[in-house]
Amino acid sequence: MPELPEVETTVKGLKTILSQKIFNVKIHTTKLRFKIPSNIKKTCHDAKISNIRRIAKYIIIDLDKGYSIIIHLGMSGRLKTAYSKYIRNKHDHFIINFHNGNILIYNDQRKFGFIDLVKTEDLLKHKYIINLGIDALSPELNANLVYEKISKSEVPIKQILLNQKLIAGIGNIYASEILFDAKISPLILGKDLQFSLILKLIKSTRKILKKAIRFGGSSIRNYRSTDGTLGNFQTNFKVYNKEGKIIRGDKVKKIVQYGRSTFYCSKLQNNK
Repeated sequence: MPELPEVETTVKGLKTILSQKIFNVKIHTTKLRFKIPSNIKKTCHDAKISNIRRIAKYIIIDLDKGYSIIIHLGMSGRLKTAYSKYIRNKHDHFIINFHNGNILIYNDQRKFGFIDLVKTEDLLKHKYIINLGIDALSPELNANLVYEKISKSEVPIKQILLNQKLIAGIGNIYASEILFDAKISPLILGKDLQFSLILKLIKSTRKILKKAIRFGGSSIRNYRSTDGTLGNFQTNFKVYNKEGKIIRGDKVKKIVQYGRSTFYCSKLQNNK
């Protein structure tokens, strides 16, 4: 599933359609994870793209008509850009054509993503957005805030990082990498995480996510940027998918927590 770095990379790649006027919208699959709103064609017609941004793992495309398109890439979704001549792939479900010949395509083989349309003024109150925690790259994310949220938690820190209602944007891949960088065991409970370790956790969160963005995200299965480029951060993984690798005399282990794979070094991350 595309996480914060992949979504941020996608948003940057969409700058080519900024300020462009929409000619029409074509819908080849009316239902992805949820049904695509029936009024999206009419609302988008002749609307101009006024802004493109990210909220957690959601792509937000603001229109000058006071509406915003919300896109979640799900497990295998991606946005592609093309110009003029375009041959549709069978997994291209939603297509926006612009007056200048640019084309934006939503492709999703497994159809777990979704597209929604809301009034921009109501965006932060929308059901997908309203309960999100603070963004993982927000400058407002600090140790005091995290301590307040987790100091009584009986949940392991790895699962806390995946809780979008606490910290938004981190997924399974980057949680393992962040915890390894911070030398924190994925098994330690939130209530047992010392303040000094929370400081390290926040520092590592910013370090890993920003580095992943610089490398264009991680391409493990389906993810590609808008121009088809593969992400390259997977070449920088230290522990994720590295079971058995020896790091400074310690072996990378794989365990399952809450149904998700966790990779870590039990000696190097020994503070549980």
